[in-house]
Amino acid sequence: MDIRPIRKAIRQGQVFFTDHAVRQMAKRRMDDVEVCEAILLGEIIEEYPEDKYSPSCLVYGQTSKGRHLHVVCSSPPRVRIITVYEPEPREWIDYRRRKS
Repeated sequence: MDIRPIRKAIRQGQVFFTDHAVRQMAKRRMDDVEVCEAILLGEIIEEYPEDKYSPSCLVYGQTSKGRHLHVVCSSPPRVRIITVYEPEPREWIDYRRRKS
């Protein structure tokens, strides 16, 4: 999966936040600008081609404030933000690879 079409959709406002994502963002004090920033500056670290509704991926990105975020989103044309969280450092190597 290529992140460039996802970034393009974000820039064009073709993004939809699921109810689950909105709840997680509120609980974790995140806003949509931060989430989009993480995607625009981030990289795909996992792909889920057989996800329930459509192919999706896990994006790791760091915001301009230095916050590390993981964003699960679907592929374009309309990008759905499925969930968002701050990765636990003890579970990830450089926030990019799962520890065994």
